[in-house]
Amino acid sequence: MYVCATVPSRRRRSQAVAAQTFPAPDPALDLALRALADGNRRAILGVIRSSPQPVGEIADELGLSQQTTSHHLGVLRRAGLAASSRDGTRHLFVVDTDGLAAVRSYLDDFWPATLADLKAAVESRQQAPRG
Repeated sequence: MYVCATVPSRRRRSQAVAAQTFPAPDPALDLALRALADGNRRAILGVIRSSPQPVGEIADELGLSQQTTSHHLGVLRRAGLAASSRDGTRHLFVVDTDGLAAVRSYLDDFWPATLADLKAAVESRQQAPRG
């Protein structure tokens, strides 16, 4: 029986994958990313980005029912992406930048390797002889 020493066994490959370091699960980040997966919720964040807005105005601007808008605002609040305050009998909603900062931090972790790859590609192209 011939065994190639350069090809690791299935067990060794799975052990190598298990030995890699992956970020610990972050339930808050997972909740925020799930909330951002919905287009209506992203549109709501766009409406409440610059100033606090009541549910009715958000619903009117997006063409959604108040019930649907309230549901999506609840999801955004639980995910830490929106905050609410009261103005008399109205609830005003605004983007919670702390929640978005966690998402941005997570996404920013992907850029250094990509930028390093881009830099290496540009440098190798500049050093290549032109013909």
